[in-house]
Amino acid sequence: MRAHESSTPALAVRGLVKRYGEVTAVDGLDLELARGEILALLGPNGAGKTTTVEICEGFGVPDEGTVEVLGLDPIADNDALRARIGVMLQGGGAYPGAKAGEMLRLCAAYSADPIDPGWLLDVLGLTEAAGTPYRRLSGGQQQRLALACALVGRPELVFLDEPTAGLDAHARILVWELIERLAADGVAVLLTTHLLDEAEQLADQIVIIDHGRAVAAGTPADLTSRDTRDQLRMCTSDPIDPDQLGGALGDGYRCLRAPSGGYLIDGRIDPPLIAAVTAWCAQRQVLVTELVVDRDSLEDVFLTLTGRQVR
Repeated sequence: MRAHESSTPALAVRGLVKRYGEVTAVDGLDLELARGEILALLGPNGAGKTTTVEICEGFGVPDEGTVEVLGLDPIADNDALRARIGVMLQGGGAYPGAKAGEMLRLCAAYSADPIDPGWLLDVLGLTEAAGTPYRRLSGGQQQRLALACALVGRPELVFLDEPTAGLDAHARILVWELIERLAADGVAVLLTTHLLDEAEQLADQIVIIDHGRAVAAGTPADLTSRDTRDQLRMCTSDPIDPDQLGGALGDGYRCLRAPSGGYLIDGRIDPPLIAAVTAWCAQRQVLVTELVVDRDSLEDVFLTLTGRQVR
């Protein structure tokens, strides 16, 4: 559990429903985000992510259900909430003629204890673009400015939409470190991203939604281990007889030569099985040089649950 957490959730969504005519965009969704945690909301296009986030930010009214942000109603208490949350708007939300540095300093002026705008510009690689009007920034620069504006006021809860879009690898890592530092300081982060490795790296909790409903929720480790493939990959210093090893392991197991080299053991993979494999090899003076339990990646889980690519 991260520092500065409170027993009151930063975000609590219960039975959220939102309809547009005959289309139900969000269908009974529950979410809970603790202070100091990062929640990644994932789903294919059209799953209901944007609608859900907009309602949490106070830009939409639910048809059914309740939403509490920092213990307040995002519609009725919007004025009180606005200074306590950070929102990374789609398209940046900036004035076309405003210069990047001016826009960030303006956002900082609304906060009693802002992050140093110059530091944020430097971290996000925008220092040289500080004097450039928003409309002349590249797409990636506009995205980074939107991120800076969401963070500069030291929000208690921040909504981040594709925070590393358009960033190179170095800048992406810096943004990850910045988000992790915010969470360590007690800031709650609701993250939407199409980058599954980003969600797996940053998120304490992941919720995957499809057609407006949650189809899976848990930690990244929970989601990628719940359907762990019953297969162990092994490499050895010297060749072994896979049939002998399979026979020694008993019913329910078989050992095969892997097409790419090494061996594959099929069956229930648990600590006793791994101990038996290594002991069998040790008795024959064979060194196990690699031992890997194959697990589904987050992308595998996502595709299995939704049947669609993340985009």
